[in-house]
Amino acid sequence: MVYERANNQGHQYFLKRGEYPDFQQWSGFNDSINSCRIIPQYRGAFRIRIYEKEDFRGHTLEFTEDCPKVQEEFNYNDIYSCNVFEGHWIFYELPNYRGRQYYLRPGEYRQYSDWGAVTPRVGSFRRVQDLF
Repeated sequence: MVYERANNQGHQYFLKRGEYPDFQQWSGFNDSINSCRIIPQYRGAFRIRIYEKEDFRGHTLEFTEDCPKVQEEFNYNDIYSCNVFEGHWIFYELPNYRGRQYYLRPGEYRQYSDWGAVTPRVGSFRRVQDLF
């Protein structure tokens, strides 16, 4: 995972092994990369629970597979909190794995700012798997 600013801040980009001749190849907003994080290999089960309100309140759904269109599954475009029980996940701002990206490790995310977002808008999400 590469980040636009130091200390894993700013826009995030998930890059699989390969060559990226320019920032547009990874759908970057600009050509600035100032920090990075290695996502560990994970071969177990995947499980995430999303909520329509902060602090794990409101309507909830649990997923073990990728979700290309949150609106169709959840009837909302906003996810205010989530629990990542197993695996590593990427939230995308837009449907079909497009737009800003947010990396989520196992843990509790009581509000969307906990995963680095400035709005609760999540259009899609997927498991981080088959990295190599």
